[in-house]
Amino acid sequence: MRNKKIENGVMLQFFEWYLPDDSTLWNTLKKKAAGLARRGVTSVWLPPAYKGQAGKHDVGYGVYDLYDLGEFEQKGSVETKYGTKEEYLSCISELQAQGIDVYADIVLNHMMGADATDEVEAVENMRGDRLQEITPVQTIEAWTQFTFPGRNGAYSDFIWDATCFTGVDWDERMEKVGIYNFEGVEWNPGVDRENVNFDYLMGADINHRNPRVIEHLKEWGQWYLDTTHVDGFRLDAVKHIANDFFGDWLGTLRENNHAELFAVGEYWHADANVLEEYLDACGRSMSLFDVPLHYNFFAASHSDGWFDMRRLLDGTLVARDPEKAVTFVSNHDTQRGQALESAVLDWFIPHSYAVILLRPQGYPCIFYGDYYGVEKYESEGFTGELDVMTYLRRTRLFGPQHDYFDHEDVIGWTLEGDETHPDSGIAVIMTDRLGGEKQMYVGAHHAGETWIDALDIEQHEVIIGEDGTAVFSCADGSVSVWVKEPEETLVIERLDDAAKRRSVRKPSARRKRKSS
Repeated sequence: MRNKKIENGVMLQFFEWYLPDDSTLWNTLKKKAAGLARRGVTSVWLPPAYKGQAGKHDVGYGVYDLYDLGEFEQKGSVETKYGTKEEYLSCISELQAQGIDVYADIVLNHMMGADATDEVEAVENMRGDRLQEITPVQTIEAWTQFTFPGRNGAYSDFIWDATCFTGVDWDERMEKVGIYNFEGVEWNPGVDRENVNFDYLMGADINHRNPRVIEHLKEWGQWYLDTTHVDGFRLDAVKHIANDFFGDWLGTLRENNHAELFAVGEYWHADANVLEEYLDACGRSMSLFDVPLHYNFFAASHSDGWFDMRRLLDGTLVARDPEKAVTFVSNHDTQRGQALESAVLDWFIPHSYAVILLRPQGYPCIFYGDYYGVEKYESEGFTGELDVMTYLRRTRLFGPQHDYFDHEDVIGWTLEGDETHPDSGIAVIMTDRLGGEKQMYVGAHHAGETWIDALDIEQHEVIIGEDGTAVFSCADGSVSVWVKEPEETLVIERLDDAAKRRSVRKPSARRKRKSS
């Protein structure tokens, strides 16, 4: 059985790729912590907090120094893109004080921005087949010396050199791009089979078979926990790292700290079979993001109404292994212009979040850009809709569940609610084309109750029949979320105090409609 906080929780990814380089994120989030807790957010995924190769201009994935959390003058700044170490730790403390768990983004696949080069014997591999050599052994000049002069040995005197890596993609001597595998050091096994062996991704690729490196990364992990007191991790690029590494790394930290340490891995693959293989190989030591579900959302949003909605959950991790599925709609990598660009179109974003937030299966993650909007693209986000859904998730999502994935355009589901949670129970209906109706069962104990659309799209009321069923409707290309009419006007406060409020109106503002 999973931790109840996870089982009923909502994760928020509190960053997007195009945030300004103003080093204010930690302070901004600290101020929002109490509001996030009120909205039902139970955990926050923070971006990489250590110094990247571009200093304060680095999003965090060009890792330079794992020990510099915005404390040392390195790569042109003391602070990172998001703030200083002191601000980071203060932000974490405030989130936890508000009952919100904090997950740190951990990038242990590669390092970038080395301080000096090493001469290394290497062979160049084909880009599409990393096991196929296209040159004989040659001497290259690789950026693999990480001495961290700005930190000057604080916290750790470990120096990274060529022996700590398996390869690079740049020969400084010849000023040539290529995939260079160091002589005598094979690419790590147990990685994704794309490009035959997808160990190498970018930068100086860390050798996860080197005992000295493994021991150092465990020491660093313990230092990070001792310093930050985070509750868990988001693990970057796990498909490029030997599949037994994180099971060992996480196992050591969990045992030494007697802590659960929730972890979710980013294994970017659209085939749930591959994700399940990885879960087995890593000893089920982590959850995984449900990439196949994301691609179903992406396909549906771009189908112009021709997606078979009955298949929306087909081939997904949440359908096969809900306890290990972290469901999401978008993230920083799927944004326009990014490496995994696959943005779900705006019209289908409420549908997608209804699926991950208003069904109990999986651990849903809300993306910053979907919630607050993305300034670069002048998108406003869906704060109102998501506030309503997170509120309903924690107040209505109980009892037996009934799925109605029985029409190619109009689908729905219900939860009956239970006696422990007053007014609980919910009916969700959506369409990718024309609006429609569906008779669905919500429980005989709701007979005679008046239900309304909490998203305020459908303006009539529904009266639950004596048999516990009613006909629920949704508008063209829309989603509606039906709940018992509250005795008082239900107002969902938005997190931004300057923003408008969204309200669920009283019956006087609606047309009454009885079930058929």
